[in-house]
Order: sequence, then structure tokens, then C-alpha cells
Amino acid sequence: MIATITLNPSVDKRYMVKNFNKNGVFRVHQVEVTAGGKGLNVARVIKQLGEPVVTLGFLGGANGEFIENELNKMGIVNLFTKIKGETRSCIAILSNDYSQTEILESGPKITKHEIDRFLNEYDNILKKSKIICASGSLPQNIPVDFYSELINRAKKENVKFILDTSGEALKYGLKSSPFLVKPNIQELQDITGVTINTERDLLKSVKILSQYTVEILVISLGSEGSIVMYNDKLYKVTVPKINAINPIGSGDSMIAGFAFAIARRFDFEKIINFASACGTANAMEKGTGMINLKNVEFIMENIVISKL
Repeated sequence: MIATITLNPSVDKRYMVKNFNKNGVFRVHQVEVTAGGKGLNVARVIKQLGEPVVTLGFLGGANGEFIENELNKMGIVNLFTKIKGETRSCIAILSNDYSQTEILESGPKITKHEIDRFLNEYDNILKKSKIICASGSLPQNIPVDFYSELINRAKKENVKFILDTSGEALKYGLKSSPFLVKPNIQELQDITGVTINTERDLLKSVKILSQYTVEILVISLGSEGSIVMYNDKLYKVTVPKINAINPIGSGDSMIAGFAFAIARRFDFEKIINFASACGTANAMEKGTGMINLKNVEFIMENIVISKL
């Protein structure tokens, strides 16, 4: 079983607005409301791949009830800790010129009692899980080193921990050496202090990050693919050009692909291939955290993996 953690989920509202700009009054011609959060996207893809998955985190208020109902519709096991606060909302405004404006709430304040209840559930799940995937930001009152604590608890149970976050949460998490991390270029620059303009800069940053003894290091390059380090070996992954419809959630789909392939004990190059294909396939779908398995198979046949 794979468990995903979304500490700061949200109700995501996408407004389609023609010619959106500041200081105007606009009518929305299309609205989409979904259960949001990076870990939930990961869980959706794992579910589509046919692997047992459970979700953990914090949920509260009417927004929390909405997310819980959406998870039930998808048949995803929900083990979220109920809180007094209201789960946040996040708004994305998409214009016809393909621009996107995002308004993100910070999330509810979590009490110590709620944290303790979450940790109790987490410890129980560790005894049943092969892999933990923790994704996204931290809500208010959660210690900045919280992911580090979750990694250390997973290690005691010999459970692999995949971490996909940013900022201080990522810096502290790296100190506990998770099994896999997936920073993008901006996050890599923030961690290493190296401005990345060339491939040489990129490889220098990867070398700096390797000091944290992460077993698998994945540098996401968006539509250009990724750079992967494993056992001191570097791989460049080039993905085929596709007709991208909605790239949001592609990184989460890639994480799901890694978790699934690792759980199924694929050989390493097939792990990279499969995860990259899942990430790319997500961009071909309208929904976030959605893949078509036929597209995954096609993309796998056209991915190029080369050693650096």
C-alpha cells in the first residue's frame, strides 16, 4: 500500500474569464471546483494505476466535507484528521490568452492536539505501507521541520519516503535524507544558492544537493524532461512533444509514477521511464491528476534516457 500526505489541502476553484486583467468586472463563462492539494493529485493517479492508496492530512469545515465527499466518489480511502479550522480555498483565474492568476489562502491553524492525533494515525499507517508520498505546503502552526520528523519515523519502520515540497520545509526535510525528492529549477536554486543558466550550472547544483544523501534525486525541467541522480549516476530524461491541454498536476503525476514503479520493483531505468510518462500524460488531460494508460504506454516508447 502507498500512503499520500496532504497537510494543507484545498478546494480549488478555476474560473475561465475572457480578457482578464486588474481593476475590471468580469463574468465567468466556466467554473470548475475540485478537491485540490498535491498529495490528492498523487493519490488520484495511484488509484488509476490500480495500486491500493490511502490519504492523510488535515480537513475541516464545509471545504473539508467537500474534499471528503470527492475522495469517497473516487473510492480513495480517507484517513484525514478532522480539525476545528476551515480547510482553505485556492482560486485560479484562466484567461483566453493562456495567462493564469492564482490566489492561494495560507490554510487553517492546526492545534497541538490535532497534530498529535495526526501523528498517531501516521504511525499506524507506517506499519501497513511500502511508501509514503508527502506533498505540498505546511498549514499554519505546523513546525517547519515537520516533514523531517515524518521522514525519521518512516525510516524506523523501513518505509520509503518521497518528499515533494519547497522552501524551508524542503530544506529541513532534506536534512533527514528522504528516499526521493523532486525539486524544480527554482527550488534547486533556492536550496543551493547557484543561479542556473546552463547545463553546467545545473550539474553543479545537483552535486551540491547530493550531499544530503537522498537515494533518488529528480530535477524537474517541465516539458524538457528531467535530470535524475541515482547511485552517483546521472540520467537525462527527454520526453516527447505532446499536445498539452493542462500541465497542472504533472509533477504530482510523476511522483505517483515513481511511487507505483518503486512499489512494483521495476528496474531503475524503467522506473524513470514510467514516472516520466505519467507526468507527461497528465498534461494531455483536462483534469488535474488524471492519466490515460494508453497515453502512458505511448509516451514510454518515445522517452529517451541517456547517461551523463
